[in-house]
Amino acid sequence: MLTTRHLAAVALACLAVSIVAVPVTSAQTAPPPYSEPALKPEVTQRIQRVENGLVGPVVIKGAPNATHNLADRMKELNVPGVSVAVIHNGEIEWARGYGFARVGGPPVTPDTMFQAGSISKPVATMAALRLVEQGKLSLDADINTELKSWKLPADPVQAGKPVTLRELLTHTGGTTVHGFPGYAQNEPVPTLVQVLNGEKPANTPAIRSEAAPMARWNYSGGGFTIMQQAVIDVTGEPFPKLLHDTVLAPIGMTHSTYEQPLGSEFAALAATPYRGDGKPVEGGAHTYPEMAAAGLWTTPTDIARYAIEVENSLLGKANHVLSADMTKQMLTPGMGDWGLGLEIGGAADNQYFSHGGVNEGFINIFAAYDKSGEGAVVMTNSDNGGQIGEEIMHSIATEYNWPDWHSIVRTAVMVDPKILPQYAGTYVLAPNTDLVITVENGQLTAQVTGQGKNLLFAESETKFFPTEIPAEIEFVKDADGKVTALILHNSGHDRKIPKK
Repeated sequence: MLTTRHLAAVALACLAVSIVAVPVTSAQTAPPPYSEPALKPEVTQRIQRVENGLVGPVVIKGAPNATHNLADRMKELNVPGVSVAVIHNGEIEWARGYGFARVGGPPVTPDTMFQAGSISKPVATMAALRLVEQGKLSLDADINTELKSWKLPADPVQAGKPVTLRELLTHTGGTTVHGFPGYAQNEPVPTLVQVLNGEKPANTPAIRSEAAPMARWNYSGGGFTIMQQAVIDVTGEPFPKLLHDTVLAPIGMTHSTYEQPLGSEFAALAATPYRGDGKPVEGGAHTYPEMAAAGLWTTPTDIARYAIEVENSLLGKANHVLSADMTKQMLTPGMGDWGLGLEIGGAADNQYFSHGGVNEGFINIFAAYDKSGEGAVVMTNSDNGGQIGEEIMHSIATEYNWPDWHSIVRTAVMVDPKILPQYAGTYVLAPNTDLVITVENGQLTAQVTGQGKNLLFAESETKFFPTEIPAEIEFVKDADGKVTALILHNSGHDRKIPKK
């Protein structure tokens, strides 16, 4: 869920939605601009090395590792705008905008606001956990005891087990609906209950149980939508106001709001979303009535402030929203290496927390170490932003000596070109989406429907890898030696894909 993977694009990560335009009743005015402290020469040099040190997710051992310039990569990938914030020693060391918030319009600055996509989830989680600490919600009670406006229907697949808030926040509640596509500006927007029930004008199925709680880890934006309804029911407050008053304002996230659509006080700061072909998203920035799942508008600087609050809260240095104990629970990895609203990675004694976010025309990522005070946030206004976001994170990780987030090093071997034609063909990823393998100039290529081609390098006679994506393709033969399928190894998941 950290970034999109082009070869696994059919499982598109983290799309989402928010509630009918509910104004924040606390008076809000246009926020003050971000004020960056004077940078030391060594910090300026670091910025330049990050900008010129972009490298892909996979490098070939022994081969020259070509680095790329950020401006060039934005042009190559057709990404109009990028915004970056870097945390060092527990503080925002620098923040920069690149490109344009709108093609032909204003440049991206640290104040430019992007839709956060699923990065909305960890920020919203903080509000739910604050309510737990106040005794208004329970992490381990049946969520139906907290819901008033709607109930999660009982289902035999639940095996008689209640679904809890803890399970919803860790994606172990067995609930449906991975993510949400949102609603164009000319489309009717459903109420939250209509979304929960899959009733028109909702454009997603009803959110229901598909497995027993804790039976397996399964990413569910639907679970966070249930959480949103529970939070509204126990407080009686509009979700944007509650999030503003309990999380955003206490942390100092001045350029952030869960208002959907975006309020007038922020309109001039909003980035325009774009497709991969450079065209604006149809209907403009979509409206998301599932705000907890994907309704946050924000900046990398504000997400960096959130990350610093989490780091400080864990250490007891500042607890504006949560206690140190609750923060520790939030960062404790469970099934699937997820804590409460956050993915947890790294070594046990130096772990990081992270999340990615994908809305229509926006792709973003952040990661921060919970004890060392390091981290970074990258936000983009393009469906092609995932690749450039990863490359920027790799460059930052190298410059700041992070133990993680570096490119994967793979070893390429020579194989007899005569064996390659047997792998060529069409492999069925999903309805209307294929992975086509071809042989060109003695080398395999892979192309997902609607995307560009990726060269494949051999690790063995049956296993190949691209350099643009941290994935591997392993071809499967039947008893007669005929290639019948391939296995896509991607981000710790293996998926068998049949050949047509």
